[in-house]
Amino acid sequence: MMIQSLYWRLLFCSDKGEAFLLFNFNSLATMSFFKNLFSKNKKEDLDKGLEKSSQSIFSKLSKAVAGRSEIDVDVLDSIEEALVASDIGVDTTIKIIERLEARAEKDKYLNVKEVYDMLKNEIIDLLSENNTPDYTDFDLPDTCGQPYVMMIVGVNGTGKTTTVGKLAYQFEKQGKKVVMGAADTFRAAAIEQLAVWADRAGTEVIKQKMGSDPAAVAYDTVSAAVSRNYDVCLVDTAGRLHNKKHLMDELSKIKRVMKKIDSDFPHDVMLVLDGSTGQNALEQAKHFTNATEVTCIAITKLDGTAKGGVVIGIADQFKIPIKYIGVGEGLEHLQVFNKKEFVDSLFKI
Repeated sequence: MMIQSLYWRLLFCSDKGEAFLLFNFNSLATMSFFKNLFSKNKKEDLDKGLEKSSQSIFSKLSKAVAGRSEIDVDVLDSIEEALVASDIGVDTTIKIIERLEARAEKDKYLNVKEVYDMLKNEIIDLLSENNTPDYTDFDLPDTCGQPYVMMIVGVNGTGKTTTVGKLAYQFEKQGKKVVMGAADTFRAAAIEQLAVWADRAGTEVIKQKMGSDPAAVAYDTVSAAVSRNYDVCLVDTAGRLHNKKHLMDELSKIKRVMKKIDSDFPHDVMLVLDGSTGQNALEQAKHFTNATEVTCIAITKLDGTAKGGVVIGIADQFKIPIKYIGVGEGLEHLQVFNKKEFVDSLFKI
């Protein structure tokens, strides 16, 4: 039994007559127990963060299948309307309905749970085909001895700087040495905001005064990461208005100066999107992916909104891995994206 792998040791300090209780964490069973406990906590956070989206989808789908005993054209039309209204998006919804229709030909009988299970399976399959892996932890790729460099982009108000801070915290918690670059030199108080996050996460921040050249800050940050043997380098850029070409051009400049240090830098360009904006997040993603090579996506503010379905549409339309999602304000509420767990929470009955 699990409890048999946990034991206490009583140690006595003879010169002071003090006793100490030490708990043994050395067994694999013990570590597995706590890992499962932490995973359970993360799932609970995910369920809570997607609660409004889940309730909204459940309400719409329940009406779609109420009183029906088989999947017919009318039911499929109603399900399609429910998915579109849940901000999954028209194009992605059509793909899901086509899959559901093909599956329903084999078994027309349904109830609410069966519809949910069918939808969950088809959406997971769809995400699997669209370059969306299941992340299990805040792991880093092998960078051949160089620091892992990530450049973070997105419009103002998406939670970009907050996401940088939470990422730094997660990496520091794993024992990684992290430096952040305050390359958002345009927005008032952006530098101070990142500095506050650096204090909370226990990391260093490279900064200059407001109005400085963002590319110069990025260069200094990456240079420091290399010379001081940091494990992770996170460069926060200014919140770009996606309809302003000259601001988008600045992103290319920042990437160029990083590549002067090493041609592999940055390893990732992460686009941060606000999930509560629904279809507007899709439009932002279109502009950013046209302006720069985005390699991964973080979707924030999924708690408190009924528009969580947009995550599915973004993954399907852009085929760029969704790496992180924000399901709350706390440091622990930035999670790696696991499509199976996400879909299960989104379509939770």
